[in-house]
Amino acid sequence: MSGAVKAGRIAAYVGLAVLGAVVGLAGALVQAAWFPGGLLLALAACVGLFYGGLRATGTQLGAVAPGVGWLVAVVLLSLGRPEGDQVFWGGLAELVYVVGGMAAAVMCATMPRLPHRGDRSGALGA
Repeated sequence: MSGAVKAGRIAAYVGLAVLGAVVGLAGALVQAAWFPGGLLLALAACVGLFYGGLRATGTQLGAVAPGVGWLVAVVLLSLGRPEGDQVFWGGLAELVYVVGGMAAAVMCATMPRLPHRGDRSGALGA
């Protein structure tokens, strides 16, 4: 693998991690604002990003990188501040968002890579 390709792949993973943090932050705010539609929208954004990362990079790390960014953002938001401000208050919607987002990340990260369209090595009768 050449240096330019390797640097580009690393930049893609870093970009996906940053996008994961942004989706985690936006989802944390949206899921509480418009229940239940906001929760469904936030979870759909998570699934779209994790699966999109998998498809865009062609590796499981493409789903893991945004999952890590999402998890870091959600954990930091759940800690709260000394003044008592926090995003997650421990309700059902917050729990479904956290568990659902983690489940989506794990499912996308453990999906087998799809074969290329031109690859006929496993096709019957080929």
